[in-house]
Amino acid sequence: MNIILTGHKGLIGCYLKERLEREGHKIMAAIDSRDGKNISNLKSLKIDKPVDLFIHAAAHCKINQSIENPELAHNNNSEGTFQVLEFCRKNKIPKIINFSSSRVLSEEKNPYTASKLYGEELCKAYRQCYGIKYVIIRPSTVYGPFWDITNRLIHKFIVNALEGKDLEIYGNPETKTLDFTYIDDFIDGVMLAICQENKEFNISGNEEYNVLKLAQMIIAKTGSKSKIKFLREEIAQPQQVRVDISEIQNIGYKPKISLEEGVERTIEFYKKYLGK
Repeated sequence: MNIILTGHKGLIGCYLKERLEREGHKIMAAIDSRDGKNISNLKSLKIDKPVDLFIHAAAHCKINQSIENPELAHNNNSEGTFQVLEFCRKNKIPKIINFSSSRVLSEEKNPYTASKLYGEELCKAYRQCYGIKYVIIRPSTVYGPFWDITNRLIHKFIVNALEGKDLEIYGNPETKTLDFTYIDDFIDGVMLAICQENKEFNISGNEEYNVLKLAQMIIAKTGSKSKIKFLREEIAQPQQVRVDISEIQNIGYKPKISLEEGVERTIEFYKKYLGK
């Protein structure tokens, strides 16, 4: 397939691009703000060959930052998805893979989840109005061997442990959980979902895990002397996350990497990256 991809410099986009190219697909254009480009550049992008698929993985993904500054979620996520769908409509691209978030399934609502829900509904609207097929992917706390400049949880925990800094947990440490997904498993799920049409898929490692136990695991596996610090629950942040992945399981998805194994692999990468 001929594919346009956004967000190829992030964890998901980087691994996905490598997998697509390895399987013989051609990336016609790749757009990422870390290359000095953003979605607004789509307006000037010229394509000289038919494009089979647009994969939209670029987003602003930090909930706390989106609450502090709602324009981040609106401009990057809501407006970004609109620009992508308009590009598909004007250039007769028949299908989009849109990355939403498993957080839209939580009771907690914030500008980030609102922007992702808007993107989902926009995909459905463009299907009904313009015939553009869609697949919506809802990731759940994806992690793996990759230097994550977005500074998400496992990245932050591992780096802080290796540097002897506190690991911070926001909320009740006894009950706070997340459903983690190792990057290789996640990409396997995406590759299965790409072949589907007009469906939504939640993808996780199917392993809800207590965040305090995760912090303790990382400290033990790094041999760190870091302390764990408990802070007040953040505004509108889900405190218990378990994702129903039955739909993606029905088409053959089966996560292979346990959280413990995935954390070990990621720690080894970070040790080498940081020279420790």
